[in-house]
Amino acid sequence: PPVRDGRALGSEVRARPWAPRPAVGGRWDGPGGEAVVVAVGAAPEAGKANAAVTDALAEAFGVRRAQVVIVTGHRGRDKLVEIDPAPPDGPRRLRELLG
Repeated sequence: PPVRDGRALGSEVRARPWAPRPAVGGRWDGPGGEAVVVAVGAAPEAGKANAAVTDALAEAFGVRRAQVVIVTGHRGRDKLVEIDPAPPDGPRRLRELLG
């Protein structure tokens, strides 16, 4: 997993809106490479699913929501997300979530 400048952790994410129950984990081979799957119950309208993805990732990594930023993919399921600053165990946690 890329850690930029020793601070930020970047990851590809595959969002799954309308999920029956929220979950973070699993691997998706997407256009940007391997991505962690984030299932959320929110609909992809008015930024609701993006907010839910951000919340789910913050909880999964044990960081504040403000540390999780969607860099690209605001209008699609495939996203590039950055956690800045990355938690000390961020790369290990990302590997666990990818399975």
